[in-house]
Amino acid sequence: MLSYRHAYHAGSHADILKHLVLMLCLEHMNTKEKAYTVVDTHAGAGMYLLGTPQARQTGEYAEGIGRLWARTDLPAPLGRLLAVLGAVNGDGRLQRYPGSPWIAAHLARPRDRLRFAELHPTDHALLRRTFAAQEPRVTVERSDGLMLLKAALPPPSKRGLVLIDPSYEMKNEYLKVAQAIKDALQRFATGTYLVWYPLLPLLEASQLPQKLKKAGAGHWLQATLQVRSPSGESRGMRGSGMFVINPPWTLAAQLEQTLPFLANVLAQDAGATWQVDSFEQKTA
Repeated sequence: MLSYRHAYHAGSHADILKHLVLMLCLEHMNTKEKAYTVVDTHAGAGMYLLGTPQARQTGEYAEGIGRLWARTDLPAPLGRLLAVLGAVNGDGRLQRYPGSPWIAAHLARPRDRLRFAELHPTDHALLRRTFAAQEPRVTVERSDGLMLLKAALPPPSKRGLVLIDPSYEMKNEYLKVAQAIKDALQRFATGTYLVWYPLLPLLEASQLPQKLKKAGAGHWLQATLQVRSPSGESRGMRGSGMFVINPPWTLAAQLEQTLPFLANVLAQDAGATWQVDSFEQKTA
């Protein structure tokens, strides 16, 4: 099913959480000299104009990045994320929101490699256009990103980060993500894996983190940002989560510094909250 277009949701609270975690993980990857590979399995269009009918139809960016753009009291990690976003809004006006492929390419170094998969024909064409002038380090493919992992892992340098961010339009995508992580860990156990998922009143959504915890990783971190209460008539997404396998040792503290601020500023009602949980298997 290829009806999902991220242009309707660019710059939302979910994007803020996802891209904050992505930035923090890539910053940590950059602290070591050895090259790495980034694989984005559901890359989208790469860049979004916030003045388009799609973005204006939902207005999600106004309740997300729009609430942060002009603030001067941001925690340090959020300040760095806003600086990244500012690179595509040079006049200071919030007109564009970069997707995860652009953010990864912006933060990665010339020696690193980036591999982006997008199955939707329109978004794939836009993604190729976004990186038309990029160096050979960027590869854009029209393919099923979860299937691509079988060919992409392990990367040549044995250092890599994988971002998995499906639309979850189909309920079986939750199971496919869990299985893809389990398979990927068997081929590349030391990779850093980032899985975004929605907080929905749906059994498959609530079960996904538990399935990921049982996928075979010895170290994981789970961060959630909820912007409204799950009660009431609305059955839509109340927030989202990021499940990170083999997270940087700095990530938990950085999120604990930042998520309380986000929960407060992005709150849509009194039910806004955040949480960071982690597990690391003890070694003999």
